[in-house]
Amino acid sequence: MNETTVVKFGTDGWRGIIADDFTFANVRVAARAIAHYVLKHEDAKAGVCVGWDTRFGSRSFARVVAEVMAKAGIPVALASVITPTPALSYAVRERKAAGGVMITSSHNPAEWNGVKYKASYGGSGTPKIMTSIESYLDEPLPDAAKKAHIDEVNFNPEYITALARFVDLHAIKESGYKFLIDSMYGCGRGVIASIFSRREIPFVEIRNELNPLFPGINPEPILPHIKAAQIAVVAEKCDAGLITDGDADRIGAVDEHGNVVDAHKILAVLTKWLIERKQWPGDVTRAFNTTKMVDRIAAKHGRTLHEHGIGFKYVVDLMLVREILIGGEESGGVGVSRHLPERDGLLNALLLANVMADEKMTLGELVAALQAEFGEHQYGRIDMHIDEDLKQAAIARAKALGAGDTMAEMRVLRVEAMDGIKFFLDNPACVGKENAAETWLLLRASGTEPLLRVYCESCSTDSVTAVLEAARTFVLAGSTA
Repeated sequence: MNETTVVKFGTDGWRGIIADDFTFANVRVAARAIAHYVLKHEDAKAGVCVGWDTRFGSRSFARVVAEVMAKAGIPVALASVITPTPALSYAVRERKAAGGVMITSSHNPAEWNGVKYKASYGGSGTPKIMTSIESYLDEPLPDAAKKAHIDEVNFNPEYITALARFVDLHAIKESGYKFLIDSMYGCGRGVIASIFSRREIPFVEIRNELNPLFPGINPEPILPHIKAAQIAVVAEKCDAGLITDGDADRIGAVDEHGNVVDAHKILAVLTKWLIERKQWPGDVTRAFNTTKMVDRIAAKHGRTLHEHGIGFKYVVDLMLVREILIGGEESGGVGVSRHLPERDGLLNALLLANVMADEKMTLGELVAALQAEFGEHQYGRIDMHIDEDLKQAAIARAKALGAGDTMAEMRVLRVEAMDGIKFFLDNPACVGKENAAETWLLLRASGTEPLLRVYCESCSTDSVTAVLEAARTFVLAGSTA
């Protein structure tokens, strides 16, 4: 097997299955390509920061990356301890480094690992940067005349200090609220706990032990993987559960009753608070598959709303050229540009606690108030693992539909195709509901695997379920065609 054929850089970097394609040899291939990019397009003398997560072998893979960089003459600051991805990004920006490399596979199952690249501004590389890195995969990397130093550094203290300064910990303490913290065996372990402990803010922490098998779950802050948090928040009488994924750049939450607060509600809660309470300037961004409640919040306050493709890279692109207050995606990645042009699950967890303290509401009460003001918005997603022929047939049939046709047993009002095919539907179930959410259905095919994702937002959970099931029937109908 040609080792370069299995290394392909996506939005953040490259990932693979440990001991299958994610090997020391292939990690060196990825590291050499990144080194090429840094030498040719950045100030290589500024060096790179290298971090690693809680996964099997991550520290050893990080050491391999550091050695490749050092042999190429690029100085390296190598993490001495487990490091959250946003902590690495923060270190890159604050140290004015040429870039950063993070060994992590984020929210993926335990058998996966990956190489993420962070650009000099402290966020994911733009598509142009990632394409440039990938272009160097087949190029040999000559050793420098003199090997650069590798210094082991703990990036976490400065990052934790920055988090603590960004939020009002005094208000959180005075609120009297108690918080559940769930790091899902990932990089967030101990971070919020250390901040809360110093301020004597009541909390309970679960799944904070080091276990690279992520027993029984994928470290992704959605169902079914957050059932432990749902149970614990009620059992421990907490007012909210704050959850971070494997590398702590994504946020999830449950309210005091154990109800899931999805990423859409989190983005909406934070957006409303930043505009109304903090009154910070800037536009708002959201991905094509996220809630249109954010549009209503932005419109109420005269803020420009940017809708973009799916992936946090689009948020970063906007943050680099415009004044953006906040931007988010469906998977729990939310960025506040005053902090970093980067997703940060730990910061967002603390911000949720800050919102609760300022508004004097539990998380459940915040969501209820949001729904009352802007209309009930409910959301759902199904992932259909189907063969490639069926997937392509479903997409072809969907593309053939337009306004006036029927989809999911409803009349199509309009169709948008920014990233996938989105149908806005005339939903009888929403007629008569005050300030009802628009009903939309999005079909988006994976470009790399036999997977079709189906997303829906509507005015009730029952309506979402009905639309998703009708969409499933539509997709599977092609199997008998």
